Amino acid sequence: MLDANLKSQLKAYLEKVTQPLEIVASLDDGAKSQELLGLLEDISSLSDKISLSTEGHDPRTPAFAINRPGEDTGVVFAGIPMGHEFTSLVLALLHVGGHPPKASDELLDQIRALDGEMLFETYYSQSCQNCPDVVQALNLMATFNPKIRHIAIDGALFQDEVESREVMSVPGIYLNGKPFDQGRMTLEQILAKVDTGAVEREAKKLNEKAAFDTLVIGGGPAGASAAIYAARKGINTGVAAERFGGQVVDTLGIENFISVSYTEGPKLVSALEEHVKDYEVDVMNLQRATSLKAAEAEGGLHEVTLESGATLKSKTLVLATGARWREMNVPGEQQYRNKGVAYCPHCDGPLFKGKHVAVIGGGNSGVEAAIDLAGIVGHVTLIEFMGEMRADAVLQKKLKSLPNVDIILNAQTTEVTGDGSRVNGLTYKDRTSDETKTLALEGIFVQIGLVPNTEWLKGSQIEMTPRGEIIVDGHGMTSVPGVFAAGDVTTVPYKQIVIAMGEGAKASLGAFDYLIRH
Repeated sequence: MLDANLKSQLKAYLEKVTQPLEIVASLDDGAKSQELLGLLEDISSLSDKISLSTEGHDPRTPAFAINRPGEDTGVVFAGIPMGHEFTSLVLALLHVGGHPPKASDELLDQIRALDGEMLFETYYSQSCQNCPDVVQALNLMATFNPKIRHIAIDGALFQDEVESREVMSVPGIYLNGKPFDQGRMTLEQILAKVDTGAVEREAKKLNEKAAFDTLVIGGGPAGASAAIYAARKGINTGVAAERFGGQVVDTLGIENFISVSYTEGPKLVSALEEHVKDYEVDVMNLQRATSLKAAEAEGGLHEVTLESGATLKSKTLVLATGARWREMNVPGEQQYRNKGVAYCPHCDGPLFKGKHVAVIGGGNSGVEAAIDLAGIVGHVTLIEFMGEMRADAVLQKKLKSLPNVDIILNAQTTEVTGDGSRVNGLTYKDRTSDETKTLALEGIFVQIGLVPNTEWLKGSQIEMTPRGEIIVDGHGMTSVPGVFAAGDVTTVPYKQIVIAMGEGAKASLGAFDYLIRH
């Protein structure tokens, strides 16, 4: 099952297992069970601390549990965790086997203190780059709290279950048989949702913090760069981020980050976070800014209020809240969000295997999505508002060569339709004839660009464009003295990771220069 190189790497990792563990497999006579058995036999052969039993009785097959001898640890995989989930498998083996996780002692104590029986079920796809965060977090919770169980389920392998539960977006999380959440979640986010007192405790701690010299709002490439440059100046630096990494977390392949031929969004975000933590930066995760009160006079303190009710103060600010996927804003879009309307083709594409889907948008992201989906789904229809696609010529050529792709130009989507529980089509206007047409579909992937995250600044003194982008000068400063901005949230053209990082550094240097002059 595993090639020699992967076996060698895995063997080195498994040397970190300090306690005996048992893999208990539930198999049938199918080909997938035999494939899983081969994988588990390879794993058990690489460590004398790992034993394998095929006497499992899980109702899902193929499946396997990772247990300590004589103990039901509660960590279960239904399916064959390869692709992005192979890392989740390795970490589960290490953590059940006694190797300490990277999570802080504070988080581990919070996990241990959770009360009440919890059965989590997570539906994932092997191509989903956001799913491992959820799978690994819930596996960790099951490992450290005997009242918690977690089953990670490969949605592509258990299609009947996916259909019956109407799972149309991954990761799809259930708690005790009921929908819990969808989409990427960190361990902190999950704990905040199940531990009802966590938000209040955190807000109290934030309110007690002293004023920062520079406070960065946002944890994407611009925010991370700004934090590093500020911390290197030796000033008191903080980062308040709703989710560290921002949009980059949802980016699969990155091939234009200079000096790195290829990387993936989650990997780059992990490296960014580790780099920030190399310095004395106060990183405050899961903190969404809701309003800004600018200092009344130069040299005063700016105040940022968070969703939790806490308030942070700082002499200077760097606003780096980034942007999010633009929505179509048509009837039915919100009603069928995660019920056929999706924004991440890499994550959710495998759930639409063999089905007819549409991609909205003819730019690079839209055409790349259509190309990727064409290898999974039955048919793709790309819908572009303009009379020609805007994607690079090489992408357009590839798209047009695919036999299961149609392209509709001059089409304005006007409504998403459904049967009450899932998408069944869309309505669009032919802009050349004004004729209204319908298209029968089972999924819609929206890829029409980005919108800046600046709603929270409305009513502040920050000057913005009609599109909501923050206007900045050559030093990254906004219309408010001492408040700087960087990245996709600003008017700076070309929304690219490498540009955001440079702008973050520039804004941070501008903030430092402002501090020493005032």
